[in-house]
Amino acid sequence: MGSKVIVVGGGNAALSSAIESAERGNAVILLEASPLHSRGGNSRYTRDIRYAHEEDEFTSGSYPKEELRDDLIGVSGSFDNPEVAELVIGRSQEMAQWMHEHSITFKKEIRGTLNLSRTNAFFMGGGRVLVDTYYKLIQKLGVRVFYDAPASSINISDCRVNSITAFLDGKEQEISADKYIFASGGYEGNKEWLSQFWGEKSRNIKVRGSRFNTGIPLRSLMGSNALMCGVEKAGHMVAVDSRSPEYDAGIVSRIDAIPWGIVVNKNCERFYDEGQDIWPKRYAIWGRLVADQEGQMAYVIVDSKATGKFMPTAYPSIDANSIEDLAGKIGLNADKTARLISDFNNGITKSGEDAFNWSNNGLPVPKSHWALPIDTPPYHAYPLSPGLTFTYQGVRINKTGRIVLKDGELENGFAAGEIASGNVLRSGYLAGFGLTIGTTLGRLAGGWEND
Repeated sequence: MGSKVIVVGGGNAALSSAIESAERGNAVILLEASPLHSRGGNSRYTRDIRYAHEEDEFTSGSYPKEELRDDLIGVSGSFDNPEVAELVIGRSQEMAQWMHEHSITFKKEIRGTLNLSRTNAFFMGGGRVLVDTYYKLIQKLGVRVFYDAPASSINISDCRVNSITAFLDGKEQEISADKYIFASGGYEGNKEWLSQFWGEKSRNIKVRGSRFNTGIPLRSLMGSNALMCGVEKAGHMVAVDSRSPEYDAGIVSRIDAIPWGIVVNKNCERFYDEGQDIWPKRYAIWGRLVADQEGQMAYVIVDSKATGKFMPTAYPSIDANSIEDLAGKIGLNADKTARLISDFNNGITKSGEDAFNWSNNGLPVPKSHWALPIDTPPYHAYPLSPGLTFTYQGVRINKTGRIVLKDGELENGFAAGEIASGNVLRSGYLAGFGLTIGTTLGRLAGGWEND
């Protein structure tokens, strides 16, 4: 006879846990903090996964786990929990096939996704279809789903979760189970918590993900002596269009034009190398860079040669037929902007026909690759703000997925997804890796009995 399992969360990690657990004959309850129409957490805004693999039907070539490991260390520096990081890397090799077997359909890479066709697989319909597909599946498997059901507290003693308190059917109730899986995301939707690390800057941070990721279960685990993992101020933060909403901005808010142009702050100064590395490895540093500028604002400027080179944007570009006019439209000093771009254009060194190798190393802030001259009107600009996808600080887990306490481990308490992302990510990000963490750790938490 199976066990009774409670899954706290409603995104990819929670759903992967629920699927694995229900397929093993367990009675599963899933608590989603959001209403039905907003279900799925940050997973609603995804579109692809990154995973180690030999040549397969979902990508354009092989991506050995050694290369994935090197890429992760390249953006993150090191792992807070090497044991779990290696587990995620290794288990990622099974992930695409498992998703395919659970009704997820993959397609060829989409336009504007620089250098991702080999390392990442894109699923049809994006994150919303993925989430809806998994919800249909767990309902067929008999999982009971409660919406508008945030967990408010967790009762822990003697290294066991005894019960949780959650809102069910509009009232607060205490419920218990044999096993508990916490896959409730980070705390990016909690501006008060963010302000502890970011101060006043937090007001200008756009939250790309779910407003329901407030970190309440994480707070409760912290208060019960769960060992923390990850960096307090770290998170998946990218440059988004400043015109985006404060919450639920989604993947369409991201501005991918940066490698094809230059980025300037309010003082008409470039402040970082826009072409430092392959874009899927470096795009996630730009949110923090913009957050450090005055007013947490910056602008990316490109010309007509960049048209069609990056993902379409949710908001139209700001356009002009001269740099001076463009500067005026975005509130920059026209003379300083024109001089900056002239200096940039005049120092470009072209190497062959591949624009990836064109550089400008003569400036105080170099541009290592994609140093295309900005000289062909019309000119385009996008206003940038920092956009936070999810936070990295969370609970430490062991190789079985159990939550580690300061004086032991939870016998029946597991964590998966963003609430455990700090075990693998310290800073930076690799495109498509959030779903990798969620799927691998979700499956681990849901199916540990047979491992």
